Amino acid sequence: MPGFEEWESFYVIVGAAAGALIGLQFVVMTLLAERRTSATGGATYATPQIVHFSAALFLCALVRAPWHGIAPAAVLWGLTGLCGFVYELIIARRMSRWSTYRPAFEDWFFHVALPLSAYALLAVSGVAAFSHAAEAQFALGAATLMLLFAGIHNAWDAVTWHLMVRETRASAEKEEKSP
Repeated sequence: MPGFEEWESFYVIVGAAAGALIGLQFVVMTLLAERRTSATGGATYATPQIVHFSAALFLCALVRAPWHGIAPAAVLWGLTGLCGFVYELIIARRMSRWSTYRPAFEDWFFHVALPLSAYALLAVSGVAAFSHAAEAQFALGAATLMLLFAGIHNAWDAVTWHLMVRETRASAEKEEKSP
C-alpha cells in the first residue's frame, strides 16, 4: 500500500508475534482445561486476549494487503477500532459485575483502559487518515502495539493467577491430609 513501505518490517514482526501468541494462548488454555473456572471469568479475562491478538494480527495483514490507496484500509481499521471499543465496554461491564474476584487497579488498566484506548485510537486514526495519513499510520502502529502488549500482560497474568491458585489449593490440601 502506498505510504506503508517503510512499515513492512514493523508489521511483519508484530503480526508474527500476534499469530504466535494466539497459538500459545490456545496451548495454555488446553493445559488449564481441567481447572474449573466460570464462564463469566473466561469471557471476561481469557477471551479478550484472543480478541486483542487477533485484532493485532488482522491489522498487520490489513496494511500489508496491496491496496491502491489508504482509504479502504483506513475504513477497515477504523471499523475494527469502533467494534473493539464497544467490545471493551462490554468487558468493563462484565468485570464490574463479576462477584468472584474484585479487580485491582492493574486489572482495570490492562484489561480495560489500555485496550479501550487502543481501539479508540484505531477508530480516530481511521477517520484522520483521510487528511493526515502519516500521523494516522503512527497511530495505527501505536494502537497495534498497545493491543499486543495488553494481550501479553493479560495472558501472563492469567497463567500466573492459575498457577498461584493451584499452588495455594495444593498446599491447603496437603495441610488437611497431614496429622
